[in-house]
Amino acid sequence: MSTPHQTLPPLPPVRAEYERPLLPVQAGADSAPLPLARHVLDAGWFRRTLIALMLVAGWEIAARIVANDLLVPTFGATFAAFVQGIASGELLVKTGISMSVLLRGYAIGVVLAFVLTSLAVSTRVGRDVLAMLTAMFNPLPSIALLPIALLWFGLGTGSLLFVLVHAVLWPLALNMYTGFLGVPATLRMAGRNYGLSGLRQVVLILVPAALPSIIAGLRVGWAFAWRTLIAAELVFGASAGQGGLGWYIFQNRNELYTDRVFAGLAAVIVIGLLVEHLVFDTLERVTVRRWGVQH
Repeated sequence: MSTPHQTLPPLPPVRAEYERPLLPVQAGADSAPLPLARHVLDAGWFRRTLIALMLVAGWEIAARIVANDLLVPTFGATFAAFVQGIASGELLVKTGISMSVLLRGYAIGVVLAFVLTSLAVSTRVGRDVLAMLTAMFNPLPSIALLPIALLWFGLGTGSLLFVLVHAVLWPLALNMYTGFLGVPATLRMAGRNYGLSGLRQVVLILVPAALPSIIAGLRVGWAFAWRTLIAAELVFGASAGQGGLGWYIFQNRNELYTDRVFAGLAAVIVIGLLVEHLVFDTLERVTVRRWGVQH
């Protein structure tokens, strides 16, 4: 018995093959260049400058409304006092004194924070010690330790260093320890496979992996130390006839040179901005961003 003949569906037509040569890509052919105004607005420096100008304008308007130089000097008067302080060298000398004390206290605090966190991630006792000390002393304002600092170290640099170390140590230790805890277990096991333990594991494995948290802690510690130093110098910052920026602000306040007081405050702000952007931003750019740890 013969089977019925089945007809297959027709095949689709086959197109003739051909090659299309690629044209050379011209610069700017695919996307139109951004307008100049959009390009400028996308720049971070322009936005920050615009914000600064708005703050200066608000300051100038408020000073003119108050119309009392003893309360709020104008921006022009403050800028003139700032330039005069730089030209006479007084502001530079005061800044040098403050920075000298600050860098010493900051360095001591960083070293102590590294030691405490290294012990905390290496031993159980060190972890308990760090948890107890941070719970006790981190909420304690540094300025509250001024009476004890005066009793122990007298009126001078030792008292300033004491409160600076307290201001830097605890926030930095907490950030470092948090960063160490966030290191993946895979990296820890890889370090142990290479025979790393103790301090070597902390330096070669934990510190690079926790660098974003460490830099954040350094930023916070710097901010705490800077404002603590200025506040401490306002109270007892003069030793051997010399004082820093805080003492400069305090003296001019007593003599009712409000423009110089604002000039001293402006110097504090300018130094803070320079350290924030020139030091910490550069450190972050050449480390964590370059290595792809942070975007």
